[in-house]
Amino acid sequence: MARTELTPGPDHPITVTPTGHRVTVSVDGVTVAETDAALTLQESSYPAVQYIPIGDVDPASLQSSDTTTHCPYKGDASYYDLSVLGTTQSDTVWVYTEPYGAVADIKDHVAFYPDRVEITVAD
Repeated sequence: MARTELTPGPDHPITVTPTGHRVTVSVDGVTVAETDAALTLQESSYPAVQYIPIGDVDPASLQSSDTTTHCPYKGDASYYDLSVLGTTQSDTVWVYTEPYGAVADIKDHVAFYPDRVEITVAD
């Protein structure tokens, strides 16, 4: 089945810009990601999302999930479970491995659900 691909525009703007500050992601005080190369994706009126290069995430904390979703503006997302200190949170991390052209910069970057982890953007 063909997937819908929509182009961001005035009624649904999307921007991807370098965050410009160190971004740290932690769970219960354990750092699982830290980078100076994060991207901020701002989509319409939704809260901004930090996308972190997957190479800056502790690979031991990620376990592939079977979950996938589709966004008509960004493409197909795959998910990871996040394991820290013996506790696993299902589908906490997502990645667009083949994002649509309008958001191509987020390729090889992951995002975390902010209600499941602590995301700190340094000043």
